[in-house]
Amino acid sequence: MHTGSKESTGADLSAIIEGLIKADVKFILVGGLAAVVQGAPVTTMDVDIVHNRSSENITKLFAFLKSVSATYRRLDDKVIKPKKNELSGMGHALFTTCFGALDVLAVIEEGKTYEDLIKNTVEIEFRGHVIRVLDLKMLIKLKRTSKDPNDKQRLPVLEETLRQMEGE
Repeated sequence: MHTGSKESTGADLSAIIEGLIKADVKFILVGGLAAVVQGAPVTTMDVDIVHNRSSENITKLFAFLKSVSATYRRLDDKVIKPKKNELSGMGHALFTTCFGALDVLAVIEEGKTYEDLIKNTVEIEFRGHVIRVLDLKMLIKLKRTSKDPNDKQRLPVLEETLRQMEGE
C-alpha cells in the first residue's frame, strides 16, 4: 500500500469529517464510525461516507479530496489521484488522505444510494455542526446482508448497542 510522505502515521478521522463539513459536502456517515458515534464499542480505521452525487456536490467533494492530498489506496506504490468524473459513478472509491483512510461510496449494501438512505439517518452534533449518520437500525439491517466477515463479527455488538439504546 502506498505510504507517501504526505500521509500521516496516525489517522485523524475527525479531521476528515471536519474537512467534509467545511467543504460543504453532502454526505451520510456509514460503516464503523457511524456505529461508534452512536455508542457502539467498536474500532475503525477509516471514514466511510455515501455522498450525494449531484454535480454541485461532486465539485465540492473533489475540491476537498485535492485539499487532503487524496490518492487511491492500492497494494502497489503507484500513486493515482482522483478524477472528478469518477465520483459520479456507482462504485466505491477508497482513498488515502493526509488524515487517514476515506472510503467514498456511491452505494452500499442492497444498492442503496444517498437518496435511499437519507430517511434512515440521525442528526448528530459534531464540533458545532450537524452531520447525518446512518441510524443503527439500518446499519444492522444492511450488515446482516453483507458478505464481509468483519461485518458479521461486529453484528452482535451493534445489536446489543441498539438493544441498550432502546431500553433507555
